This record gives sequence, C-alpha cells and structure tokens, in this order.
Amino acid sequence: MAGRGVPFACLTAYDATTARWLERGGVHVLLVGDSAAQMVLGFDRTTDMPLDLAIALTAAVKRGAPRTLIMADMPFASYHESDEQAVRNAARFMTEGMADVVKLEADASFAPTVERMTRAGIPVCGHVGCRPQTVAVSGGYRIAGKTAEDARRVVADAVALERAGAVLLLIEAAPAEVTDAIMAATSVPLIGIGAGTACHGQVLVVQDLLGMTDSPPRFAEAVAQLGLATRDAASTWVRRVSERNIGGRRYVMDEGEAERLGIQSRPTTESGGEPSAREPMSRPTTSDEARRDE
Repeated sequence: MAGRGVPFACLTAYDATTARWLERGGVHVLLVGDSAAQMVLGFDRTTDMPLDLAIALTAAVKRGAPRTLIMADMPFASYHESDEQAVRNAARFMTEGMADVVKLEADASFAPTVERMTRAGIPVCGHVGCRPQTVAVSGGYRIAGKTAEDARRVVADAVALERAGAVLLLIEAAPAEVTDAIMAATSVPLIGIGAGTACHGQVLVVQDLLGMTDSPPRFAEAVAQLGLATRDAASTWVRRVSERNIGGRRYVMDEGEAERLGIQSRPTTESGGEPSAREPMSRPTTSDEARRDE
C-alpha cells in the first residue's frame, strides 16, 4: 500500500473481541500497544506494562483478527539490558504472542539491537520522535523536532534504524516537516501518530477514536461517543434490574418436571421473555454451559 501511495489505517487493540470488530471494519494493522498499561490496567504511565501480559494480549488480538497484521509493543525494560534479552523477548512475542512485527521505542544507539533482531528473523518497527517510555528522563511528554537540531536528530534516528534492518518506522508527536524529512531520507513505510498527514499509515489509540477517554491528546479526534453510550447502557441495565425486567429469554424445565420437583411451573409471560431452553444460544457454549442446558 505504501508503494502504491495508498494510506493504511492502524489502531491499537488489547482484546480479541475488539480486534474482531476492527478487522471487520477493514483496519490494516492492529498495534497491541504498551498503552494497555493505561487503557486496560489503569496506570498513569506506559512504563508499567508487564511483559507477560503484553505477550498474552498480543496473542488474544491475533486470535480475534487472524487476517490482520499484528504489531506488538515491546514494554519498558524488555529490550534494554542486552541484545540477547531483546532477541529473547521479541521471539516470545513472535511465538507465544503470534505477532507479525515487534515495535521498539529507539534512537540511533539501538541500531545494533535492531540489526541483531533482524538477523534472528524478527521484523522490527522503529519508534522515533516522542518516546513515552523515556518520559522519566525527558521530564514529561514532549513534542519531537521543534528545533532544526532536534529534527535532524530524529531523522538520523530513523535512518539508522532503517539501515539496521527495521521494516517499518513510526513517528510520534512531531511537526509535519520532520515527517517529510524522514520520508525523504528513508524507504520503508512510515506510520504516524500526531505527526501530520503525509505518513504512509496512521495510528490512534482505539479508545481515543471511540470517545472513551476523558482527556485525549490534541491530535486525536473521536468519531464516536462509546463512552457515553456505555454509560447509558449501564444506567439502563441498573434500571431494568431494579424493575425485575432483565429482558432476554429464560430457560424452562421440561414439561411436568417442575411438578415432580414439588414446585409450581413459572408462567411463560414472566419478565425475562419467552422460555427457550431448547433453542440454541446466541454464542457458542462452554462445556459447563452445555451440561447446565441438558
């Protein structure tokens, strides 16, 4: 798509159900981001993302969207100690997590690590520009490339990572001029987030797109308000439970079995809908559910 000049769409995903619907919507790349630390676990920082959970979530997303390219975010401190550590953990994402690509937040100093991973057969996306995993050093989230000197550094990082073997690049929170400079200096597809419109692909945190975050970043514009819709659905459920009108269809005993048990059979018009014990459920049953239905 990048070669044809056709922009490709990326979103984050952290579970199989959401991934399934995003794949049905035609999203080309799903990123299992370390932003799950914030979106799923409720932390304030991405650096709190546990490695084992990140791998498990990546596998879940791949199971939900098996025909979509899945990119796994390698969490803080999972590739920093040594090249051996980086290869070992990236390999876990590829095998246990079933990832197609792994992403590292990196500058030019990580080029040897990317080269080692590439030599091991691991496709790498190099994340340049604003790197959230380094906010403890930088003193917070900062726009990258606001000065010519800083812009040259970001471009140099991207070039070094591509030369080391990165098959994708991602730039976060940078002026469009920096993006243009990277695209002129590199040849692999470039994904942007808050970095202008010229990138080959664009990614957003899915909760920002769906209107589920209270304070989205300035570059994220919601296209739905699922936060409000979820709140309203929850409120409706609370009211229906209080009214003993939960909807749906209840299960019933076989004819005459309630009397054999010594109780009166409940009327079919009871709140909860028509009895339907013999009709198939709307989703596959577990073995326990099947036994309960028999």
